[in-house]
Amino acid sequence: MLFTHAKLETSLTLRHGEQILLTLLIPLALLIGLTLLDILPAGDLDGVSKADWVTPRIFALAVMSSAFTGQAIALGFDRRYGVLKRLSATAIPRWLLVAGRIVAALVVVLLQVVVLGVVAAFLGWSPSPAGIAEAVVLLVLGTLSFGALGVLLGGSLRAEAVLALANIVWFVLLLAGGILLAPSTLPSAAATVIQLLPSGALAEGLRAALVDGQFAIGPVLVLAVWGVLAAAVAAKTTKLT
Repeated sequence: MLFTHAKLETSLTLRHGEQILLTLLIPLALLIGLTLLDILPAGDLDGVSKADWVTPRIFALAVMSSAFTGQAIALGFDRRYGVLKRLSATAIPRWLLVAGRIVAALVVVLLQVVVLGVVAAFLGWSPSPAGIAEAVVLLVLGTLSFGALGVLLGGSLRAEAVLALANIVWFVLLLAGGILLAPSTLPSAAATVIQLLPSGALAEGLRAALVDGQFAIGPVLVLAVWGVLAAAVAAKTTKLT
């Protein structure tokens, strides 16, 4: 049942044009544009190549796009059209409804990372082998944390409000959440706040792993705390309709 439900959720995501635009085409365009064009100041690159600096942050953007924004919008409209209410009346237990969405999100993130990684490799990306294992852990944990936040948003508000807020949050975190602006380039107070956000923690954790080959426990703890808190609140506030 879990395999069938996850397969259905994955298929629905991959067939949705707006979802593909959000989860793959925009991150791919940013990856190519930021790597090939002279947009990033040389001082922001910390002495590494553009491809090495940009790729971990685009991975973080891809996770946020699919697990948070896409998940929230899909859940909001599923509630609006009564999909969750009908599914809850079947033999599928509620935990499996959530688990199926989580597995589908992990599959989509895997596809995103493979496509983006191949393109980044052609652009000159050379990750540190020592950090690949932690990068995988961060990607999985980031997907779970952002997925919990997506369920929290998509499960408690009207579909129209979810659509607006999810896109606004995505845009704000892209610009000021530690993805396009590295915390090291900001004042210490602002840098601390950004590193405590799930977007900043994931981007900085992936950078440390894939560029420096270092294990950073801070981003792991930040993502875990966000995920646990969001899941706890979502369990109390999510509505079927």
